Amino acid sequence: MEGRRMGDIMRMGIQLRRWVVLVALCAVTSWAYRATADGPIKFRRPGKIVSTEKLLTPGVELEKSRQWLEAIEYYEKELKEHPNQPELQFGLRRSKYHFAIDRRYSDSSFLRQMLPMNRTEALRVVEEVLNQIERSYVESLPELYFVAHGTESLYLALINPKFLQTNLPGVSEEQVKRVRKVLKENYWNKPIEDRRATMRVINEVCDIAQREIGLQSGPVVMEYLFGGCNSLDEYSSYLTPTRLKDLYGNIEGQFVGLGIEMKAEPGKGLLLVNVLPDSPAAEGGLYAGEHVVAIDGTNCRLMTTDEAANMLQGKPGSQVVLGVEDRDTKVRQRTFYRRAVNVKSIPIAKIVDRANGIAYIKMTGFQKNTNDELTAALRDMQAQGMKGLIWDVRGNPGGLLTAAVEVLDHFIADGTLVSTKGRISDQNWTYSAHRLNTLSVPLVLLIDGDSASASEIVAGAIRDHRRGTLVGRKTYGKWSVQSIIPLKHNDGLRLTTAKFYSPRGETLGKIGVAPNITVAESSPTRTFFRGPTEVNLEEDLDLQKGMEVLQKQVQVARP
Repeated sequence: MEGRRMGDIMRMGIQLRRWVVLVALCAVTSWAYRATADGPIKFRRPGKIVSTEKLLTPGVELEKSRQWLEAIEYYEKELKEHPNQPELQFGLRRSKYHFAIDRRYSDSSFLRQMLPMNRTEALRVVEEVLNQIERSYVESLPELYFVAHGTESLYLALINPKFLQTNLPGVSEEQVKRVRKVLKENYWNKPIEDRRATMRVINEVCDIAQREIGLQSGPVVMEYLFGGCNSLDEYSSYLTPTRLKDLYGNIEGQFVGLGIEMKAEPGKGLLLVNVLPDSPAAEGGLYAGEHVVAIDGTNCRLMTTDEAANMLQGKPGSQVVLGVEDRDTKVRQRTFYRRAVNVKSIPIAKIVDRANGIAYIKMTGFQKNTNDELTAALRDMQAQGMKGLIWDVRGNPGGLLTAAVEVLDHFIADGTLVSTKGRISDQNWTYSAHRLNTLSVPLVLLIDGDSASASEIVAGAIRDHRRGTLVGRKTYGKWSVQSIIPLKHNDGLRLTTAKFYSPRGETLGKIGVAPNITVAESSPTRTFFRGPTEVNLEEDLDLQKGMEVLQKQVQVARP
């Protein structure tokens, strides 16, 4: 599962063997811009005016070079300054679609199991997914949305190089343009009355694609399946067998591999963002900040993250040879043997101020074993004289709902911790604290814009119960619950089935939890490659403020 850490927290469900999750996407055609009759729109920035074209150009250039993640990041950043700019919104949407298409066409399980399906088999998968959406999705959704997004996904896939190379080698651009024109003119937002109409439209499009360009039904139906799930929300998606397996590995906190987190940097290779402790990568001398430039002799400087991840996967005990470039651009060869790697939820647990008994815990996820790790860490630090605790969930994207409840139970004696509410009754739950063995030490919780989902359950409960001080920046704002539903082909569906609410009844989706004390963000260039077991008090402004808060509280509490 190299390079593919999921951003969800999960809980084992009672029905349908569901995991419940709190959840962290070619060519650019002439419709990339839409000018007004008076020319390009202009937008005001502090001190200057920026034209539409100038605003869009960097994103469009990233799209042309198929750097979809970078394009997504660019458009998201610009939309924070220009939230109602339709061209930026369209660029973001387009980039997400292309990223998703590229990703599935790099997925071996999709290529091997899903894509070759005949029309009947593929439509059965669509029917199965639609039944689950109708039964369990948090809102009642017209199937028009599902079909319209599927049509849009196919429309964009027909200009995506990976899709075309895989499915339509040798077919002329003019032939493809004709099919795209039919989709735009006859099927764009076509009214859908019921399930029968849904299947009729997909069948019609399959017939047109087969007749006009020889495109098999499997690829067409897959775009309706994946694109249709895009109509739900940003946290719901269809999961190929590989993605479902990855997700379960994240839940368990274990996977087979080398123990690296990586990000593609075109032209440079795969940037090692993190090297997990006690992993083959760590034992073999790999360091965060280096680049993997070759895998088993194959140059990977231009590979996507998913393409490289597929090459790095293998059975326990199998070997892989990596070419690794250090920060001085020197390349070395190393041989690694894949094995099971345990991902710790708590890479750091230590006393950081012995004079005042202040402890620090870094929690990077909420997995099945997180509560056991926390229990052991707290016991160890109590033995060392812990009198106050800094609990760091910055950058923590979430995980299991039950794990969030279990860890909160260490710090809150009674009352509601979190509740969930969905469209159907089996999604309505209230989770309460149990008084047994509750810790009363002063507490600081460090949060930031990447603290999401289960991290926000923790932040909301700490805030509402006035149990500690929140330090840092506002959290991400993901307050929905996802169920992971296994399907019949070892595939699955990640589906939003409920929203969660803080103890005082607030749900803060797209809002987030504000800190009690706001701290300006530290420079990312200084902390990005900090090792997973290091604490850098000199450069960590949040930690400094947390220490200051606790030192005062501990000193006041002294007899």
